[in-house]
Amino acid sequence: YLLNGSKNWITYAQVADVGIIYAYTDSTVRYNGLSAFIVEMKSTGVKTGPTAEKLGWHSCPTGEIFFEDVRVPARNLLVKEREGFALVMGSLDNTRLTAAAGAVGVSQALIDQAVQYAKSREQFGKPIGQFQMVQEELARMIVETEAARLLTYRCARQKDQGISNTLETSMAKYYSCETASRVADGALRILGAYGYSTEYPVERLFRDAKLYQILEGSANIHKMIIANDALGYRKANR
Repeated sequence: YLLNGSKNWITYAQVADVGIIYAYTDSTVRYNGLSAFIVEMKSTGVKTGPTAEKLGWHSCPTGEIFFEDVRVPARNLLVKEREGFALVMGSLDNTRLTAAAGAVGVSQALIDQAVQYAKSREQFGKPIGQFQMVQEELARMIVETEAARLLTYRCARQKDQGISNTLETSMAKYYSCETASRVADGALRILGAYGYSTEYPVERLFRDAKLYQILEGSANIHKMIIANDALGYRKANR
């Protein structure tokens, strides 16, 4: 096989030794012509662009990969020809589950920071945690995070049991990642200027939370999956 093309926003593009590359072996049938290959990233013809400068996730290098007449032996074909689309869609249930779990972790870290600050920061002679509006903010953050956690746990249990759960995974990914962003907003409001400064980890968690809304399928993609399933237009669990 001879690979040509490029793809941007590839995680660990500059440091990976091996990549699973999806490429068309028959472009006339759209996604049904997609095949998957195992490619050595140091192969002749493989190049990577500079590391992208991002708002957050600085420990995760991201960039563009270029393929120019890259020779791939037939034995490196993963599954059969034109079965790549089914493979990549199946893997999304795994990566979207890990995204949901990561978002829950970010939310919990933000709650921990907000609770600690609300208990120690005093204003008008008492900790700000005693003010009802701060309590309202914290309560919302905690309840939404717990709901996201339970959605994620359900997905993990179904995955362990071998149950097809594309629908439930989309629910968990969508809600957990949107929750992380809302919780980040709440933590920033509670910490005020300190939440905006690099003195506390809230500003980093705030930046990291935003990516969860777009990685592994944006919020709008998952809302379409959920709604199409409910309307009967396209069942998610097939």
